[in-house]
Amino acid sequence: MKIILAPMEGVVDYLMRDVLTRIGGIDLCVTEFVRVSQNLLPDSVFYRLAPELLRGGTTPSGVPVIVQLLGSDPELMAANAARAAALGAPGIDLNFGCPAKTVNRNRGGAVLLDTPMDVHSIVAAVRRAVPADIPVTAKMRLGYSDKALALDNAQAIFEAGADGLAVHARTKVEGYRPPAYWEYIAQIREAIPIPVTANGEVWSWDDYQRCREVSGCRDVMIGRGLISRPDLARSIKRRLQGEPEAGIDWFEMQGLLLDYFDQIVADKVRGYVHGRLKQWLHQLKRHYPQAEQLFSQVKTLRDVEPIRQLLIEQRAAA
Repeated sequence: MKIILAPMEGVVDYLMRDVLTRIGGIDLCVTEFVRVSQNLLPDSVFYRLAPELLRGGTTPSGVPVIVQLLGSDPELMAANAARAAALGAPGIDLNFGCPAKTVNRNRGGAVLLDTPMDVHSIVAAVRRAVPADIPVTAKMRLGYSDKALALDNAQAIFEAGADGLAVHARTKVEGYRPPAYWEYIAQIREAIPIPVTANGEVWSWDDYQRCREVSGCRDVMIGRGLISRPDLARSIKRRLQGEPEAGIDWFEMQGLLLDYFDQIVADKVRGYVHGRLKQWLHQLKRHYPQAEQLFSQVKTLRDVEPIRQLLIEQRAAA
């Protein structure tokens, strides 16, 4: 019963993957999408988005990281998938779910679900190009504007040779608005013989249980739920084993925030630091009320040192 960290463009980069997998409970990660548009990408692009390739395709805590590709040209997707595999990717995932307007306008992501034949062509080309021992999977939504083609797309992905499918249980138009329609995942799981992973609107142990019960899936992919509550996967695994949850309190969370901040400073351009920290604090407000006040204070600051000092002082006062 795997828990998979969902790919979230602009949110779950390798630094966040490192933080979350160190906490525990996550069995597999999927990278932010690597955009494939006009050419065979240089190695540097793959290493930038998936530096785990330089260490055997795993996070520092040893969790495998699948490389996700996004694009619409089957041969270009195949060539880049082969390159990612050659660089050490333990698996290739194909994005048929991104709802971003700029991506969809360029025939990428969820818009491809309007044409299942194109979905089939992309998956088939990638499967042919990637060594047989490296799994090729896909992630899809239930459709673009409606759910009419959900089963057709799932069937196309299976028939093209995919080894697994993750389904975000909403359409592109539905975005991230609740609810997630897990019952549609159940229909897909019953229609195709490859493993199906359920995704969407899992924020708690109760959500996890209901998602598995309704979808019938063993494996669950979690995105925003893990960003807002970093110990969620570990807590779920402990409850499954009959152990106490041992959640992360606000004091410990502040330590993670400071560690994450220092990693961003060491690795990113300085103008990027402030936004990424605010983004995580905004998500944490759902589970940690204290994040609201810290978010309000951080958003008034711009320089690195005052932000670090604030984080240190807030933790000392906790």
